[in-house]
Amino acid sequence: MSMISEDTDPSELRAAARPAAANPPPNRVTFNRLELNRILNLYGRMVADGEWRDYAIDFLKDRAVFSVFRRSTEVPLYRIEKDPRLARKQGMYSVISATGLILRRGHELERVLLVIDRKLAVV
Repeated sequence: MSMISEDTDPSELRAAARPAAANPPPNRVTFNRLELNRILNLYGRMVADGEWRDYAIDFLKDRAVFSVFRRSTEVPLYRIEKDPRLARKQGMYSVISATGLILRRGHELERVLLVIDRKLAVV
């Protein structure tokens, strides 16, 4: 005779019996569709101008990083980072140069990307 009461849902028992490997991976910070669209539009223009040639996207536990390269064998020219821990402080978006200098940080991706977007540069 089983020790299961009438009030117990059988699906709860099955969920508890699943192995730990079936659990989803830990949450990662990612760019949403609009953010990625804005970044890739900028990337496409810079590739067309011959400035950039390669990119890498890293989704880490604490931040998401979009790195752009002049050549794939070099260090990234710029890193566009999204760090939600800084959302209430300086802003979760930042553009970082190859030397590690933070060029701009803010709450809106559009305004942060203006530092490397040459389309709007005054000549």
